[in-house]
Amino acid sequence: MKAMILAAGLGNRMRPLTDHTPKPLLRAGGKPLIEYHLLNLQRAGIREVIINLAYLGDKIRHHLGDGSGFGLNIHYSVEPEPLETGGAIVHASQLLGREPFLLVNGDVWCDIELSDFVGRALAHNDNKGHLLLVPNPDFHPHGDFALADKGKLLDDPEKNAPHRFTFGGISLLHPSLIDDYPLKRQKFPLVEVFRHAINAGQLTGEVYNGHWSDVGTPERLNTLDDYLHHQRTTIGAGV
Repeated sequence: MKAMILAAGLGNRMRPLTDHTPKPLLRAGGKPLIEYHLLNLQRAGIREVIINLAYLGDKIRHHLGDGSGFGLNIHYSVEPEPLETGGAIVHASQLLGREPFLLVNGDVWCDIELSDFVGRALAHNDNKGHLLLVPNPDFHPHGDFALADKGKLLDDPEKNAPHRFTFGGISLLHPSLIDDYPLKRQKFPLVEVFRHAINAGQLTGEVYNGHWSDVGTPERLNTLDDYLHHQRTTIGAGV
């Protein structure tokens, strides 16, 4: 199985931290955010990783190289400009191939073991994708999707459905999810594709209650940094 990390965003909400550093290379707990994903992918047995690049992409390529330092083989999908999440997948389709792949947002942090997530996702082999959901954070109180019986996802534009959760930026997707979307274009968001597939009953999801962070602002980065340093101190003290 291959994985793709989305790393081409401008990071506008993180400025001035991202004026000269791409968001995936911002540090929390003494380590660049993207390295947590690479190490988790390596533990999951995934060896082929595609990373899309646009804004300050050369710095990401220079830092990670060919991935051998992480036990991985990294390929880069270079975009002429950020193509949003849906456009990024279309642009990288030749690198991704025809098998299901793991998609990870470069600006989230999560302590889930990806090997466990992939195992559960593959059990839903009659669907086009399986999404990781998290309890709604304070900055996104209404969530994104509702979860129904047997893990089926529901879209509720009026946000009235019970059991709504927030998409956690991690998913296992089949290439046909994008192939069959009728409104593909050079630049478009993946959430459009999700809603189209949900309305056709083709997406499932699961809720993760562990530690998750959308590192979208300097304040959230600081909060994650404090958490990781505390975890390291606690583990080191044997607590």
